[in-house]
Amino acid sequence: MHPYRSHTCADLRASDVGNTTRLSGWVHRVRDHGGVLFVDLRDHYGITQVVVDPDSKGFATAESVRSEWVIRIDGDVKARSEETVNNNLPTGAIEVYAREIEVLSAAKELPMPVFGELDYPEDIRLTYRFLDLRRETLHANIMKRTAIIADMRQRMNSAGFNEFSTPILTASSPEGARDFLVPSRIHPGEFYALPQAPQQYKQLIMMSGFDRYFQIAPCFRDEDPRADRLPGEFYQLDLEMSFVEQEDVLTTMEPVITEVFEAFADGKKVTKNWPRIPYKEAIRKYGTDKPDLRNPIEMQDVTEHFRDSGFQVFAGMIERDSKVEVWAIPAKGAGSRKHCDRMNSWAQQQGQPGMGYIFWRELEGNFDAAGPIAKNIGGERSEAIRNQLGLELGDAVFFAAGDPAKFSSFAGEARTRAAEEGGLIDDDAFEFCWIVDFPFYEWDEENKKVDFGHNPFSMPKGGLEALENQDPLTIDAMQYDMVCNGFEIASGGIRNHLPDTMVKAFELTGLSKDTVEERFGGLYRAFQYGAPPHGGMAAGVDRIVMLLCGAKNLREVTMFPMNQQANDLLMGAPGKVDAPQLKDLHIKLNLPKE
Repeated sequence: MHPYRSHTCADLRASDVGNTTRLSGWVHRVRDHGGVLFVDLRDHYGITQVVVDPDSKGFATAESVRSEWVIRIDGDVKARSEETVNNNLPTGAIEVYAREIEVLSAAKELPMPVFGELDYPEDIRLTYRFLDLRRETLHANIMKRTAIIADMRQRMNSAGFNEFSTPILTASSPEGARDFLVPSRIHPGEFYALPQAPQQYKQLIMMSGFDRYFQIAPCFRDEDPRADRLPGEFYQLDLEMSFVEQEDVLTTMEPVITEVFEAFADGKKVTKNWPRIPYKEAIRKYGTDKPDLRNPIEMQDVTEHFRDSGFQVFAGMIERDSKVEVWAIPAKGAGSRKHCDRMNSWAQQQGQPGMGYIFWRELEGNFDAAGPIAKNIGGERSEAIRNQLGLELGDAVFFAAGDPAKFSSFAGEARTRAAEEGGLIDDDAFEFCWIVDFPFYEWDEENKKVDFGHNPFSMPKGGLEALENQDPLTIDAMQYDMVCNGFEIASGGIRNHLPDTMVKAFELTGLSKDTVEERFGGLYRAFQYGAPPHGGMAAGVDRIVMLLCGAKNLREVTMFPMNQQANDLLMGAPGKVDAPQLKDLHIKLNLPKE
C-alpha cells in the first residue's frame, strides 16, 4: 500500500463499505462523543469522518491530536446508520473506523482558525495566508480561478488564437510613473521595467506575421490598491488580431466571454446579445462608462420642464448658464416620503445640498404629485415629467442639475443608490455590454493641454484627416470597453498602425516626432515595414474570477496578495537589501528624512 494514502478524503462511497483504506490529511476538527472520538479528516479534495473507539490502537494518538495536525490513518470503511448519514458531504454515507493512526506533522496553536471560517483581520489572514488558503471558501475560489483560466485557454484555442509569451523585463512605458523599475547590473545607471501590459509586444507580434495572439499575461503597475484592483501585479487575458475592424473583435470575443461565464455562473442569467452603448449615451443614461445594467433605471434629460418654471433653484441655473441641464432619475416603487428623505439624506452625506424629488400618490382617484418641487412647478409640469418617464402611482423621480460634466458622476451614484434602496438590482444575473466611441483626447486642466483620454495606441476615427482638421476634443477613438455588472472587465481598440497618423496623434499632446521615435522605437520602426490593420483587447482575469465567485474583493480570489499598503506580509516584501547588493547595482539611496 502507498505510504500515505490509498484514497483521498473525497473518494470513499457506500460501494467501498467492507474495504480497508489509508487516508492522510489535516485534522479539521475532533469531537468527543461519550469516549468515542470523531475526527473530520480533510485534504485538498474533501472530508472523511474517522471514528476512533477506545479499543483502537490509535486511540491514544487520537486523543493527543489537535486542529491542523497532519495524520495518516489506516481503517475499515463502514456504512453510517441511516439517521447519521450526512447528505452535505460526498463521503457522508460512510465513515472510517481507525485501526492505526500516525502523526506526520504536529501543528502549533493556530493564530487563526481554519474550521468555521470566522471573520478575521486581514493582516492576520495575509501573514498566515497558507492557513487562510486551507479554509473552504478561499480554497474553492482558487480552484475555481484555475478552472476558469483553463476554460479561457481552451476557448481561445478553439477560436483560432495561439498563445505566445512576451518579455517580463522590458523598457519603461508611456505611463512610466507607474512602472516598477529593475536596475541593470551590467548597464550601470540604466533600468528595465516590468510591463504594465504587453501592449507593444502584442502589436509587434502582428507586425511579425502572426494572425491571432493571446496569453494569460502578468502585468505590473505601481499604483494604489482598491477593492477591484490589487497593488503590484494582476493578470489579464491579452489578445490581438490582424486584418480586423472593431466589429470583428467584438463578435469574436463576445461569445468567448459569454461561454466562460455560462460555464461558471452557477445558474445565473448571462446576457446573450450584448448591447453596444456609445460612451456619451452611457454617461447620459447611467452617469458612468461602467454601467450596471442589472439596474433598470435610465436617466433622462428633463431640462425643458424646469425652464421658466416656479422652481427658481433650477430655473435660475438654466437661465444663467447654457451648459446647465436637469437630469431625472426615475425610481419604480420609491414613492414614499420616507424613501425620498433617505435619498435626500444620502445626497447630503456625499457633500451635496440635497436631492430634489417628486413622488406620486393617489388622491381622490387621481395622480397626486407630492414633494417641494411638485408644489413649485405645478401639476401640469409634474404630469408632463411623469408621462415622459413612464412613472405610475407609488413611483418617484430624483433630480440632479448643473453642468453635466461636473455632476454626471454623482447622478450615476444616485442612480445606483436609488436602485439599491428599492431592491431593483437583479442579483441573479451577469449583464454585459460594450461601451464604444470613447473620446480620443481629453483636456488636462493641470497642465493646460490636450492628452490622451484612453489608449494612445488606438486609431482615431477619421484617421489623419481628423487629427489635422478637427477639434481634438471632438474626435472619437476606435476603442471599446467590456462591462459586466458595473465593472470594466476588458478594454481594447483598433490600433493606429500608420506612422504618420501615430506621430500626429502624439504631437497633439505635445510630444515631438523625435520623442515618439525614441519612446516607441520598436513599434514605430515596425510600422515602416508593412503593418497590417490590427486590434485587440485585454480582459482582467482577476475581476472576472471575482465576479464568478461572488466575491467582493480581489484578495478573495488571489493566492498570495499584498495588503492595502502594498506589503506582502507573508514574505516580508518590499524589504531592504544589503549595501553590497546596492553597490553591485551602482545604486545609492537618497531616502526622505523622517
